[in-house]
Amino acid sequence: MVQFDVDGAQNVEVSLKIPCEKSLKEQLLIMEEYTKVHQTYADAPKEVREVECLKVLYPRMFRSIESEDLIAGRLDFLPIGFGCVTSLGGVGHYCVFHKLREFQSQLTTESEKKRTDILYDYWLEHDLKTVYCREVLTEDTIGRFIDCEYPLIATARLSGMMLDYPKLLQKGIGGLRKDIEEKSRQSPGNHFYEGALGTLDIFVQSAQYLCEMAEQQKKTCDEGRRKELETMCRSLKKIQSEKPETFHEALQLIWLYALLSGVINYGRLDDYLGPYLAADLKNNRITKEEAYRYVHSLWTMIENRRTTVNGRIIVGGRGRKHPQEADQFLHIAMKVAKNCRYVEPQFTLRLDQDTSDEIWNEAFDALEVGATYPTLYNDDVNIPAVAYGMRVDEKTAEQYVPFGCTEYVIQGQSTGTPNVCINLLKLLNIFMNEGVDPMDGKNKSGGFPLKKLEEYRTFESFYEGYQSFLDYYLDLSVEAQYHSYEVMNRQVSFLFTSILTDDCLERGKALLDGGVRYLGGTNETYGNINTSDSLWAVKHLVYDTKKYTLRELHEAVLHNFEGYEAVRKDCLACDKYGNDLDTADGMANDLYEFVAKGVRDRGIRKGMQYFLIVISNNQLNTEWGNRTAASPDGRLSGMYMNPANNPQGGADKSGPTAMLNSLSKFDARYHGGSVQNIKFSPSMFRENRQIIKQLMKTYFKKGGCHLMVTVVDKATLEDAVEHPEMYPDLIVRVSGFSAVFVNLTPNVQQELLSRSTYDEERFGMRG
Repeated sequence: MVQFDVDGAQNVEVSLKIPCEKSLKEQLLIMEEYTKVHQTYADAPKEVREVECLKVLYPRMFRSIESEDLIAGRLDFLPIGFGCVTSLGGVGHYCVFHKLREFQSQLTTESEKKRTDILYDYWLEHDLKTVYCREVLTEDTIGRFIDCEYPLIATARLSGMMLDYPKLLQKGIGGLRKDIEEKSRQSPGNHFYEGALGTLDIFVQSAQYLCEMAEQQKKTCDEGRRKELETMCRSLKKIQSEKPETFHEALQLIWLYALLSGVINYGRLDDYLGPYLAADLKNNRITKEEAYRYVHSLWTMIENRRTTVNGRIIVGGRGRKHPQEADQFLHIAMKVAKNCRYVEPQFTLRLDQDTSDEIWNEAFDALEVGATYPTLYNDDVNIPAVAYGMRVDEKTAEQYVPFGCTEYVIQGQSTGTPNVCINLLKLLNIFMNEGVDPMDGKNKSGGFPLKKLEEYRTFESFYEGYQSFLDYYLDLSVEAQYHSYEVMNRQVSFLFTSILTDDCLERGKALLDGGVRYLGGTNETYGNINTSDSLWAVKHLVYDTKKYTLRELHEAVLHNFEGYEAVRKDCLACDKYGNDLDTADGMANDLYEFVAKGVRDRGIRKGMQYFLIVISNNQLNTEWGNRTAASPDGRLSGMYMNPANNPQGGADKSGPTAMLNSLSKFDARYHGGSVQNIKFSPSMFRENRQIIKQLMKTYFKKGGCHLMVTVVDKATLEDAVEHPEMYPDLIVRVSGFSAVFVNLTPNVQQELLSRSTYDEERFGMRG
């Protein structure tokens, strides 16, 4: 059995978690009770076990309603429990072992510490991710997420689910219950339906619990706060059985259901909530100021969940059923995003050729003040691309929504969780070193036969050899992805999520048990551009100009260019992606299409509706780069890799137009999301808004799918490194997420500093 560190970190956690409200003794008791119930129901149907375990947590895990909350619902999470994603506890029935050890270190008695050891030992055999790792990980090819020693890492999680909130709003809990009861009568003994009804009971109990909490607070507050709590109580009572009628009721229903389901993205809220908002405003039930405060409260609640890369709220774009009403929500949300300047939610604006200048200007207003939101998605490119990539019609594709670090799913209809990540650059290093990773000297070929460098007489044969090696790893990736679904489905049903995912109720099956309409997945790729730039350097320096032999170039790389400074200078001087050059850009596009098509084809053959690459980085480009040896593009050993689809920091020397032209060359049909970052100085952005807006519109017309914009001076970032205490609220765009700059690790800060900042001089506005 392969050895792996169960105590290792499972995910990127940049935002600091809010400490648990419950005492250590109460936390221990809850975890013990959860474990006992899990053990007691070991032989019961998985749906029964899931419901019984959820009963231990809810409504017990709800936190107090805070004085500024206008909707109810805050949750604590323990090292042991139930979830969908690692950013909120864990996956399925989980134990986060390093957090359990941290919890244990706070205990004061030996008896309590021994009780914790018993929990630790039990979950070593039952934690879902640990079960998955035992079945999938290998000694040399596939590592545990996020073990950067491996070229391929894998995990089990259910990230990015976007629920069918329109169904929830149209039917309410009572309507859903009626539908499920009818289906249960038609299919007696169906454990999925029985479990679904049990989860709705938990929802009702939780709403009542929060209502009683609000009632208690009403006794000790002023008149203004009492009215807010009365509104909260009315909504919580109403949504226990009836469908919502007001904006507040609809907002409370969506929020509470999302909390209980463990879902951390919220979809096209403008289209779902817009009609309720518009009706309330029209009938004078609320004012615009009150509507703003409700949305602001939602932003704060999402920010307090601290999920780092999630919390997506999407507005705008094609395919909305209520565009006029939706825009009323959109305009308020734009103001909230501008004024809050939170790390979350990941506020997203979908644009097309018909988007009004008013909306463009509101987006620029928020970006100009450093909010880093909204992120911009181009429907004119993305909708047909999603239709092709996911094999759906364009009407279905109109409901695409990005999550996490920009992966796409179809709202309420698909799963696209990225459970594998692949490092293309580390694989190039291993390929060139005859199977041995230069970083640690371990053979990671997996037994795949590799030739000596001298046998590659042409660049074509060299490139084909590397592609064959990639094929081997792409085979491993699709098997690891698919098996994550099989392992999760053996253990749990994700009942809350399944209820609002098509076609689970119709089929009477949980989403990973054949219930979800479109079973999809994504594979995050890293080091794409370093790899393509390296391939171009090999082609140019070895095969075209014959300045070095392949062995000579490889020896320079193996020595981290120490003593080979002239070779590194030549490597750095080679054409680089990001400068609108057919040479380097052509190589980047060729590698992109090889990997993207290979992943997609394998997913379809495996039986998935889609399996697409995501060109992301979420700071893993830095962490994986720290454990990736030097490369022929001139990058040094241990240096961060390029961020997502952007050039290596500083490699784009021809200005923003050339950089965006390079980015737009990738055919969006073959990926399931691609991160494009661009950074402007505040003065440049403020004084040249019309020029920048036209630049972005031109980029979108040329095929650009997406932009994430940071407006900040490089000097400000440099000063924040030296004086972090002066910049507690400085927000930057890392990749698929934003973060407080001073909370990032030094190596990630340096990668951000390396990225080009376009000011008047670099934009060609001076001289």
